[in-house]
Amino acid sequence: MADGLQQVKNWILDRHPERSDIADDLDLIENRLIDSLSFVEFVFLLEQQCGKAIQMETLEVETIRTLAAIEEHFFKAQMEVEA
Repeated sequence: MADGLQQVKNWILDRHPERSDIADDLDLIENRLIDSLSFVEFVFLLEQQCGKAIQMETLEVETIRTLAAIEEHFFKAQMEVEA
């Protein structure tokens, strides 16, 4: 797992102390781990960790629905460069 993705996961876990872990395929939105109140803060964190600006008007919810999707859309290229 990329360090940036781990930071995203930690951010979510910090806001949900009842959870000890998050499966890569768990739907973050359906399970209310990311909700409308935390969404903007979440996107800002994601931008910081992946090093890319995210345009809210073009952001597709499927790209942030699971940790696996976040890794694929925001960290995969970064991980390939590190390897």
